[in-house]
Amino acid sequence: MMRQAGRILPEYRALKERHGFAGLARDPELAAEVTLLPLRRFPFDAAITFADIMSPLPALGVDFRFDPGPVIAEPIRRAPDVAALPDPDDLDEAAIAPEVAAAQRIVRSELGPETALLGFAGAPLTLAAYLVEGRGVRDFPRLRAFAYQEPAAFDALLDRLGRLCARYLLSQHDAGADAVQVFDSWAGLFPRAEWRRRVRPHLKRLLVRLGEAAVPRILFLHAAPQLVDDYADLPCEVLGVDWRTDLGALRRRRPDLCLQGNLDPAVLLAGDGAVRREAGSLLRSLPRRGHIVNLGHGVLPETPLRAVQTLVEAVHAEAEDT
Repeated sequence: MMRQAGRILPEYRALKERHGFAGLARDPELAAEVTLLPLRRFPFDAAITFADIMSPLPALGVDFRFDPGPVIAEPIRRAPDVAALPDPDDLDEAAIAPEVAAAQRIVRSELGPETALLGFAGAPLTLAAYLVEGRGVRDFPRLRAFAYQEPAAFDALLDRLGRLCARYLLSQHDAGADAVQVFDSWAGLFPRAEWRRRVRPHLKRLLVRLGEAAVPRILFLHAAPQLVDDYADLPCEVLGVDWRTDLGALRRRRPDLCLQGNLDPAVLLAGDGAVRREAGSLLRSLPRRGHIVNLGHGVLPETPLRAVQTLVEAVHAEAEDT
């Protein structure tokens, strides 16, 4: 269900109404409770840490609020802005979103050994998109202009964010996360040649650093089908793709790689028959091993709870036939 499985639950909405999103994300006990809520309703194979994609940025002195998405108080727009950010390798580990690691320790203590705990972080480009633009907007034009106008500063920004993410994800693994997922939600912002030159080196260094620490890595890209093979060549154990990618064709090209995905989240709005039909079609297009069934992006807020149960039942029925 990706990382937003709790958003469709009435009990989560009640907590959010009482504490606000920021209040939930910044309180370890509340964040742990939200992480566990989906597993109390559905027999999922993993709990996904409840946190905000912006959670590590306060360690760099970045101030932001939610309205409803993240809004940066002072966006990064010039080379001196980048130079003013602290070096992530000089930070005390306790300064990088300690509430997330604290929540994970609580969750890990409550999960049985058969249920995995997954951590996550935004990829350097995705975090940079918010930092430069100031908030989420269509196609992030200021970010793209910044990359062309200030290429050295753009490179320095992604370098800092990549090293920050590495330390953040390593702390999550130390706190009990069995694997970590790197979300490149805005992977497709640049043409392929520009992505290779400006973005790929930083993403690769992040993944290599995690691999050197023996942290299992899931890499997810969104809305960038032209880059799927490039992402598949990066060092990771699992590649997650959105619903725009032909997963069966990708499996034939890369039989060595574990794949994650990629049911269209809108299928869950189409009724139980559609959910069973599309889940079955997805499963028939892939071998029985080397695949993690997942939505191709986050579950939509209006998704009926019954649809989630139907999907879980359909996947488990297929597994029992193995």
